Amino acid sequence: MSELKSWAWAQLEEKKVEPNSGLGKALAYMQKHWDPLTLFLREPGAPLDNNICERALKKAIQHRKNSLFYRTLRGARIGDLFMSFIHTCQLNKVNSFDYLTQLQKNIEEALAAPQKWMPWNYRENLPNE
Repeated sequence: MSELKSWAWAQLEEKKVEPNSGLGKALAYMQKHWDPLTLFLREPGAPLDNNICERALKKAIQHRKNSLFYRTLRGARIGDLFMSFIHTCQLNKVNSFDYLTQLQKNIEEALAAPQKWMPWNYRENLPNE
């Protein structure tokens, strides 16, 4: 990062980059905000990207766009419920259709002990067939 900083500063000081170009503006921004932009480097093990967060936000944004087409508030609530359900299954690497099917097949057991029938642990509680 120190090499990047030196290179960026040199580009601007030696006028190797047009200040009004896209790169020039980006380098000037980086120079002006260097400390906040590199704050994550002070935390050992901090990821260099935030792709996980961006992927999660992408799902929420897509759902928000789709929600514009619900006809009723009740329909929107049900859509939100299913979106949350599907996303939770995906995060736990569970097939949401299989999970829902197993919940329906074992409804009495699931109602009696819901904590044993979460997407991350329901397979452990399936009866041997």
